[in-house]
Amino acid sequence: GILIEHFAGAFPVWLAPVQAVVIPIREHHNAYAEEVEAQLKAQGIRVEADLRDRNMRNKIKEHRQFLVPYLLVVGDRDMEERTVSVRLRTDEDLGAIPLDQFMQMIRELAQSNSMELTLAPQAGD
Repeated sequence: GILIEHFAGAFPVWLAPVQAVVIPIREHHNAYAEEVEAQLKAQGIRVEADLRDRNMRNKIKEHRQFLVPYLLVVGDRDMEERTVSVRLRTDEDLGAIPLDQFMQMIRELAQSNSMELTLAPQAGD
């Protein structure tokens, strides 16, 4: 109870019950959404793919209300380029990120017990 009050439900990545939700834009993106979900789960990430037959905007709004740290929207370009379009629970849009790069980022944040949702740029980046 104390942690919920302290974070007002907006848990850091390492503490969030669901760390990311994959949201396909259209039904034909479901297979890629499931693939992204499987790859993230294999890395120990707590993730769900929202394959319900609902409007994408409604899904985003709903999961933002649940304060899920990362909303991963996937569409045609993401399927072709093996990326995920990352939106933070703060509604900040990080744009399309290669799936491998996103997996590395979320793993590092979770393992470091960071309070941040993104990594600080490294020297030389």
